[in-house]
Amino acid sequence: MRVRTLLPLAFAIATFGAQAQKIAPGLWEMTMNTKAAGGEMQANLARMQEQMAKMPPDQRKMMEEMMAKQGVSLGGGGSKGAIRYCVSKEQAERGDVPQDPDGRCKRDSMSRSGSTMSFKFTCTNPPSTGSGEITLTGDKAYAMKMVVDSTIEGKPQRMEMQQTGKWVAADCGTLKPRQ
Repeated sequence: MRVRTLLPLAFAIATFGAQAQKIAPGLWEMTMNTKAAGGEMQANLARMQEQMAKMPPDQRKMMEEMMAKQGVSLGGGGSKGAIRYCVSKEQAERGDVPQDPDGRCKRDSMSRSGSTMSFKFTCTNPPSTGSGEITLTGDKAYAMKMVVDSTIEGKPQRMEMQQTGKWVAADCGTLKPRQ
């Protein structure tokens, strides 16, 4: 799975469980740790951040603006591999937080026990299935772990992901909420 497919999947999965309990509106930061095909995804995300840091200021600004239109920014707060996103007050009140904008993934099942939710999902591009659990620690933090099985270029691949999310600030600055 490449970084471009990792980001929508990470957003979709991070928000599957969050809908069952309201989260705080504002700026959120998500950090991922993945194991797959020799750590290829983590390395790709780090390489993308390094390449952006080396870009001329005007090119970097253009890239950051393009990503901001998609509702994300990389490397927030100096955290390597961190992705920031904004949850509007309305989204938080509705329990409707950012989803996979391309509709590539759908939740197959979800169950809840206390503040922990278990889920299963299916994605279409790349074709994949997975399961995991997310534990909310109040309205300003979560921890998630999941496993994704997919086929990339005809080869089966398994990805294990651990993710943490934390609320950063009430003000999202220039970052707009994802739709």
